[in-house]
Amino acid sequence: MKSNSAFRGKIGRLGSDVKKHKHAYMLIAPYFLIFLTFTVFPVLMSVCLSFTSYNMLEPPKWVGWQNFARLFVQDDIFLIALKNTLLFALITGPISYMACFLFAWLINELRPKLRAVLTLILYAPSISGNTYLIWQTLFASDSYGYANSFLIKWGMILEPIQWLQDPRFVLAILILVQLWLSLGTSFLAFIAGLQNVDRTLYEAGAIDGVRNRWQELWFITLPAMRPQLLFGAVIQITLAFSVAEISIYMIGFPSVDYAAHTIVTHLVDYGSIRFEMGYASAIATVLFTIMFATNLLTRKLLGKVGE
Repeated sequence: MKSNSAFRGKIGRLGSDVKKHKHAYMLIAPYFLIFLTFTVFPVLMSVCLSFTSYNMLEPPKWVGWQNFARLFVQDDIFLIALKNTLLFALITGPISYMACFLFAWLINELRPKLRAVLTLILYAPSISGNTYLIWQTLFASDSYGYANSFLIKWGMILEPIQWLQDPRFVLAILILVQLWLSLGTSFLAFIAGLQNVDRTLYEAGAIDGVRNRWQELWFITLPAMRPQLLFGAVIQITLAFSVAEISIYMIGFPSVDYAAHTIVTHLVDYGSIRFEMGYASAIATVLFTIMFATNLLTRKLLGKVGE
């Protein structure tokens, strides 16, 4: 009885809250409906399809956990993709995140015009076109490639290295390109967050015993821009785990010995080429679970900033 009355009380408070703020709910309703239709519903549908065998021509057939068992027990290529993705994310995610904040913090105190110019220069690679052509020229497999030409000129190698065809180098090159592209949305969010920190907090901090820039950073700056830090973390985690375009355009699809194969390229293979939609949904569900868990861990760590 107590639980029922408590539940009715919560429903009543929710109803009164909606009635009180009905104009705000009306304003967010269009976005909320679009978000439900094109984000929440497809995710839920993908999770449901992951337990089926579905080829888009016949109705889905329930197979239970068979797709997941096949992923981790029978699909050796997926295990390679999982290893590559985790390694890629472990390196590019934290480094990109710290680089975004470090560069934003360094240029934040500059004059507005100089800050704007440096922001444009650092942000430009993330929106530049023909990026892959630049890096393909740099790591071309003949002696005209810049990397091979430099190494041959200085006597470090005698014949050109097949940079984009050698399994020893392809993943490292992808990591390098991703780091070069990493100063994107998170970088701009950090600049905006630093610009909006209340300057009176630093004066109050000085009175309370904050003595240097590092203490200001840890006890004042970072806690004041937690929303931007969390937003940047979500963006960097998403970019780190969803890498596929760089691999496909630079290395080819599939890559040599699957050296640059990732979870997303594996998903593209089964979802867009083989049309095994149930199996592709299982791959997507695994990726979503990994990203969700990483986001929860990151959120927990960011909650300790300034303590």
